[in-house]
Amino acid sequence: MIHAENRRIVIATSPQADPAPEDACSNRELARWLAEIQGLEFFDGPPAARDPQRHYYWVPSDTLVGREQARRLGVQGPLDLFGGYVEQAHQAGKAIVHPLIEHAALTPRGWAAGFAERVASVVLDGHSAFCCQDAWRCASARLPRGPQRLKPAGGRGGLGQRVVADVDELEAALAGYDEADFLAGLAIEDDLAEVRTLSVGQAQVSGVLLSYHGFQQQNRNARGELVYGGSDLLVVRGDFDALLGLDLAAEVRLAIQQGRAFDRAASQCLPHFFASRRNYDIAQGVDARGRQRSGVLEQSWRVGGATGAELAALQALVADPALQAVRASSFEIFEDKALPANARVIYRGPDRRGDFLLKYAMVEDL
Repeated sequence: MIHAENRRIVIATSPQADPAPEDACSNRELARWLAEIQGLEFFDGPPAARDPQRHYYWVPSDTLVGREQARRLGVQGPLDLFGGYVEQAHQAGKAIVHPLIEHAALTPRGWAAGFAERVASVVLDGHSAFCCQDAWRCASARLPRGPQRLKPAGGRGGLGQRVVADVDELEAALAGYDEADFLAGLAIEDDLAEVRTLSVGQAQVSGVLLSYHGFQQQNRNARGELVYGGSDLLVVRGDFDALLGLDLAAEVRLAIQQGRAFDRAASQCLPHFFASRRNYDIAQGVDARGRQRSGVLEQSWRVGGATGAELAALQALVADPALQAVRASSFEIFEDKALPANARVIYRGPDRRGDFLLKYAMVEDL
């Protein structure tokens, strides 16, 4: 058991006004699991019913945004939550990965142009836009490079993304987004073929720091859409240097280095940013000119699809202080089935569309 202040209580919350039921239930189960790992009490009621005299460890479903939101929860730094904090809403999404187009019609308040410049060498080539006019100018100018992928900055699991190869497809794709999508940001970047997505990240809970790399899986949901299906992680005790000390394939080492560079840039370029959970998706594939490419797609400073695997690994590392590395996996599938005895169910039930969804995680053999 991790030595922690007994007065702390773990509590889940969602900054969203109306979160999807499967997301809210998953977040509560992850918070409950974190409480078990730390040997802390778990508060299962609504946050508004909490005792304001007690000290809470928060598990928000989204990155906290702005000082007022953090103040209401009593979050002052990374020791107070499993997730992260940014000053501006757009800093929590995919849009910060790329620069704005020159002479953009709309620049969000607090835009950190220096961040996009800093990470340019470790991300795919692209731009971000915050209105339809800028998105059209940007994407149409980029089409001679090859097909472009349009990604709503707040989207999860690949939902809402579209690939366009000409101006007719671009016009139809942009018509599918509403004003709220544009205001949240739209990332526009080169589409890759033969792509695989790697995950690189860290989590720190009550003094235990773990770092990992791994691969994402995709599954088709009940509607035939190809979406996130889970993560397979190799987790080590320690920082990114401990991870890089392993015998790694060249492409994996590159992904870790790119994730680490992106992470350092966030800490240095985003005012007042902090996080106890840091996850970076890195795509590796072939561009339209046949060149191998590798780059960070997005950051996640909140609970995510890989969090179940992270907690499974954390539990194993806490249970055995001599353990230095472990494999762990998370799964999101769209059919029910019997699970191994060591699997932890995170969610089993209907998704937001009424289709069946099963989320679980477990430690694997090295």
